[in-house]
Amino acid sequence: MRYKIETEQETDGRWIAEISGLPGVLSYGSTEEEAMTHAEALALRVIAERLETKECRPMPISISLAYA
Repeated sequence: MRYKIETEQETDGRWIAEISGLPGVLSYGSTEEEAMTHAEALALRVIAERLETKECRPMPISISLAYA
């Protein structure tokens, strides 16, 4: 599985982060990094829930987090 976090700054200054490949994974933050952090955490929760409810099958995954 490979997902990309897309970010955009709203007109009110907040940042929004979304993973379009995972419906419902959308979060806000006061900084881009904060929004991305919330989106990553939510994505992991969504994937875990899908596995627990057998909505998807287990498969090899690779998780890498890169921070500047």
